[in-house]
Amino acid sequence: MRRTVAFAAAALATLTALALVAPASAATGTPWADWGELKGSSGAYTGTMTAAAPQLDATYTSDSRGGSVGVISGASVWLAATTPVGAKYGSSRDQQYLNLRPRADNASSPSETTYTFAHPTPTAGWTFVLGDIDADKVAISAVGPGGHVLTAAELGFRGGFNYCAPEFAGKPSCTGDAADVPSWDASTLTLTGNAAAADTSGAAAWFEPNAPISSLTFTFTRRAGFPVYQTWFAAITRAVSGTVLDQTASTPASGVEVRLTGPDGTVIGTTTTAADGTYSFGGAVATDGYTVEITPPAGKTSDLRSRQVDLTDADGTADFAVRDIIPVPVSGTVKDQHGTPILGATITLDGGRTTVTGADGSYLFDDVPVGVHAVTITTPDGYTVVSSPTPFTVPGNDETPITGKDFVLQVQPTLSGTVTAAGVGVGGVVVTAEGPGGTEQTVTAADGTYSFPRLPSGDYTVRVEAPQGYVVSGDASRAETVAADDVENVDFALARLGSVAGTVTDDGGAPHPDATVTIAGPGGPFVVTTAADGSYALGELAPGVYTIDVAVPDGFTGATPATRTVTITEQGELIEGQDFVLTPVVVTPTPTPTPTVTPTSAPTTAPGGSAGGALPATGADPLPVIGAGAVLLLGGVLALASVRRRRA
Repeated sequence: MRRTVAFAAAALATLTALALVAPASAATGTPWADWGELKGSSGAYTGTMTAAAPQLDATYTSDSRGGSVGVISGASVWLAATTPVGAKYGSSRDQQYLNLRPRADNASSPSETTYTFAHPTPTAGWTFVLGDIDADKVAISAVGPGGHVLTAAELGFRGGFNYCAPEFAGKPSCTGDAADVPSWDASTLTLTGNAAAADTSGAAAWFEPNAPISSLTFTFTRRAGFPVYQTWFAAITRAVSGTVLDQTASTPASGVEVRLTGPDGTVIGTTTTAADGTYSFGGAVATDGYTVEITPPAGKTSDLRSRQVDLTDADGTADFAVRDIIPVPVSGTVKDQHGTPILGATITLDGGRTTVTGADGSYLFDDVPVGVHAVTITTPDGYTVVSSPTPFTVPGNDETPITGKDFVLQVQPTLSGTVTAAGVGVGGVVVTAEGPGGTEQTVTAADGTYSFPRLPSGDYTVRVEAPQGYVVSGDASRAETVAADDVENVDFALARLGSVAGTVTDDGGAPHPDATVTIAGPGGPFVVTTAADGSYALGELAPGVYTIDVAVPDGFTGATPATRTVTITEQGELIEGQDFVLTPVVVTPTPTPTPTVTPTSAPTTAPGGSAGGALPATGADPLPVIGAGAVLLLGGVLALASVRRRRA
């Protein structure tokens, strides 16, 4: 006998009462990220970050140099609850953060750190913070699902602050200046430290992205000194709870499967109702777009199997009711050719009644009237119908359920491949496919893999875009044909960009500023000028052989060596120590000339033996000479007189 069950007032009252007491097992929280161990070595680090699983799970790679890098405990440096970000997300004291450096300590060798998220990030409810931005700068780039590059507005810059400034109660012991905050250039998406590029403490900025992100890259460049920078992630999380009531029995429904999915379809969690009919989920990021869905137990159905929940401002509640199936029920499944259930397919019973398939691909109509009926499907994108059920008859004298009204769909082929650099997968790379259905873009996962599922048949051009710090090695595009089967191994290779650096000095070791250095090679030649300390550097060099020469400035005769030759491979080496020593011009002193002596003429004797003419004057006074002669004459007279006396 046929019966129709109406919503009883008592049942509704019971459901309402149960909803009012439904517990939220996990209240609103603000977890700061947990970081896995930093693995690898200088120039090739990897790690993991989790702020709210699974919505903010990421794998990251970094080519930062070593030295005081890694996961830091947060015991001595933190963001106080009184800072702008702390006021919303709470204090980060004793919560981990990541320290990284540039690739090399010069302006031409920035480090690239890319976070590849397991799922597109939520559009609200989370933040990232960059700290210790002073003698350096950070360029930020983010790519969303489908290859969308986020704008400055979508990155959600919230402002700068100095977490060491005395105005913030509960700050760490560092000393900072409230005016020392990084500046944000929205046109270049770059955060730059103080104008003097001085090493200070506490300069930071925070962001709240409002668009989904698949990969997030920080390009960190040294401006002076030996800088580091800090990275924090945090999320506000909320709970979803509710009650499932057995409407027929007016009792709680235990053992009912409940599933919570995020805005992008990511399954946040699955649970079953307790003996009192309650369920709960915790740790969902505070944003909108969640769906709670139940799977009615055998013999039961629900007039509303799913509900939408908004967690932006508060924890959420979603209550459900199940009831006995009213004869005659008609049911079936929707699966692909491999037997995989298809969720969310819309099934229509003639007369206009519709339902959607659950996670197991099943659907059900109950209380189907006597007569001949048919069910049809709204074909989901990327599928074609292989088989559908024939019309069926509901007899007037039999309430036996009608089952097996199944649909089989052919899923269209998938085109897939991997993007690698030196044999290692690269995450966050944009790949584009152009074909009969238009242009599609996707982003590689952390292991470098990508796929374009459910493509229409036809010819496609697949292209890869080299991210910052890389260049395409080999073909940047490939022509592929999609027919009935999947197309695999559409792979691309990237090469790392390298750099060269050195100094120019004189032979005494003194630096020579403003010297012109020419670096010739692929894409060049490139010309750089030495800094005040004699140093030079050039980055973003593609693999190849390069020659380096220095222009000999005035006052020098040459340089040692005259030319240097280096090779950058696909590993993207940082080649330092390419130094030159200038040889100064040697100046030979001019000798002092020897004075010329003019000979004196010999005296001329006149005929007859007498001197002719007067003697030349010598410039001497004659009086002393005359006096000396008189003394000698007197001495001679006295000596003669003495001799005579002795003889007498």
